[in-house]
Amino acid sequence: MQIIRQRAYARAGLIGNPSDGYNGKTISIIVKDFRAEVTLYEWDTVEVIAAQEEQPRYRSVQELARDVKLHGYYGGVRLVKATIRRFLEYCQRRGVRLHDRNFSIRYETNIPRQVGLAGSSAIIAATTRALMEFYAVDIPKAAQPSFVLSIENEELGIAGGLQDRVIQIYEGLVFMDFDKAREREIEGFRCYEYEPLDPALLPPVYIAYSTHLAEPTEVFHNDIRGRFNRGEEKVVHAMKRCGELAGLARQAILDRDAERLSQLMNENFEMRRGIYNLPPWQVEMVEVARRCGASAQFAGSGGTIIGTYRDAAMLEDLRKKLGALECRVLVPRVL
Repeated sequence: MQIIRQRAYARAGLIGNPSDGYNGKTISIIVKDFRAEVTLYEWDTVEVIAAQEEQPRYRSVQELARDVKLHGYYGGVRLVKATIRRFLEYCQRRGVRLHDRNFSIRYETNIPRQVGLAGSSAIIAATTRALMEFYAVDIPKAAQPSFVLSIENEELGIAGGLQDRVIQIYEGLVFMDFDKAREREIEGFRCYEYEPLDPALLPPVYIAYSTHLAEPTEVFHNDIRGRFNRGEEKVVHAMKRCGELAGLARQAILDRDAERLSQLMNENFEMRRGIYNLPPWQVEMVEVARRCGASAQFAGSGGTIIGTYRDAAMLEDLRKKLGALECRVLVPRVL
């Protein structure tokens, strides 16, 4: 029996976010320390199996309440089911005939939940890869990020932009230009300019996330879209500037200018702070990291920060001081 296993990894936005949803520019890295893995094999019925950690078993109602507060009501099964449905729809629209064999599909993930490391899109990306292999269907690589995003936005009502899905499909280190002038259509999906960069050009990078606090993406993406659409000058300017920072950061990376990259990342956070009502505990993470001498800004939405650091002594200081806030600090595996 053929057993298909496909993975997609966590990601961290380096700079430019959240302008990806506003025709801006961003740079992201893959984080191979965490992954979602989907296993699929032929079966007599179509069966979707929840991850073990999402089985509804609790030692008490208090434990259930704590889990809901931290992780919300939704697990990964809805992500897998939505991906299967949209994959079938994609094939029907393209006139692709699928074989009639059924399958059992299950997933597991160790991506920390709701701290802004894109765990949901990783499950969808891994499921998409497994379905493409099982049915021998090839969705063009440039279209896959938009396919994944369409599942989240249109099928499940999850807010977000293309950045996370691009880096999870392309991996490594990627500069993304979402300018409308770069837009093109591939098989019905809007695609943009995605430029892989050499991760070896990066200075030392760390990420840190809270191990006891989290915030769903739906909460973080409050009314910024509405304010942007209404033309609020502060929001429009911030999105434009965040995109500009990513373009400047691309050059700083190519020039190996670590100091310049650090400054640009710090400015990115200040632009974000100027338009969002940010949770104090997330701001504190950034400020503590900066007091250690590192740069710091949000890696996404929900409680993970990213920055550059100088040396092993500074990294140890970050681990000590952010650890006091119940945060885990790690040097992400990009390659």
